[in-house]
Amino acid sequence: MGYPKLEGDLEPKYRFYKHNAEKVISELGAKGLLEQLRRMLLIRNFELRGEAAYQHGKVGGFYHSYMGQEAIQVGCVAASGVSHWYTTTYRCHALAMLLGATPNEMMAELYGKATGNAKGMGGSMHMYADRLLGGLAIVGGHVPIATGAAFSIKYLKQKGLASFCFMGDGAVVQGAVHESLNLAQLWELPCLYVVENNKWGMGTSIERALAIDPIAENLAKAYGMKSYTFDGMDFFNCYAGFKEALNEVLKTSKPVLIECVCERFRGHSISDPGLYRTKEELQRTMERDPILLLKQTLIEHGMLTEEQFKEMDKEAREVMIAAMKFAEESPWPDVMTLERGVYADG
Repeated sequence: MGYPKLEGDLEPKYRFYKHNAEKVISELGAKGLLEQLRRMLLIRNFELRGEAAYQHGKVGGFYHSYMGQEAIQVGCVAASGVSHWYTTTYRCHALAMLLGATPNEMMAELYGKATGNAKGMGGSMHMYADRLLGGLAIVGGHVPIATGAAFSIKYLKQKGLASFCFMGDGAVVQGAVHESLNLAQLWELPCLYVVENNKWGMGTSIERALAIDPIAENLAKAYGMKSYTFDGMDFFNCYAGFKEALNEVLKTSKPVLIECVCERFRGHSISDPGLYRTKEELQRTMERDPILLLKQTLIEHGMLTEEQFKEMDKEAREVMIAAMKFAEESPWPDVMTLERGVYADG
């Protein structure tokens, strides 16, 4: 499909899952693929508007953007559906939206308003949906929760369901992650552990932080677990890979470890200037923008024109501008609700 090549030694280092793009195109068709592009544009525009609100002082705390990684979770949900359990990190906006949270309630949550996804009490890092157990801020701390969800599926004998756990490369060295992988393999739990390797644990390169690279291929061996590695910038690779990995888990009721190789377009959070990357390095990364790669393929197959793409982007932008207006006009939480949901022993 004429995609730009990966930089440096990525191609020999990572053995990406072999997919058939034409098969995915045939399976999803023009309507399905355009829907995935629309979802990616909604996520991108949400992040752009949320970032702008943060910079204007409308959003407090931290703000972690998913820009550059959209193909991963869009591909996952497109391939797997929304009936499974999902757990993720503080970089949670995309998954919340994909699983049913509305732009209005998400933007209001950023603003800390009562109409927000968590009634204004969670902020950017803590969003939820019907099957999303949370965007959770403790690095690696959410992995046991996802493992528990997989245990519940097995205990209740719920066929056709699995637990998806997204984490960053920086979480891999946490003890809770290793304990979870060990128990999941020991007890044969239907869990897909997904490492979104965006190359930077905050501002530290994986080369300086991890003794193993590739991550999934090496770490999975320690626990006798099957691994997959996806090109996280390529929607087709992610879609096809997640579909096969889920089928494997549902067939065997055993966990798998997945690594999605990508690179975020922003710093660790919006307040991070990202000085550990040169402008040239970032520019090379953005040449493989997952949205532009999908757009390119759809144009090549006669499913999309440049004008239609611009119109889709405009529609997504207008949705987010309206969400900002909704957030601006929403009320603040009543001060009497601030301790609601907080418990302490007497």
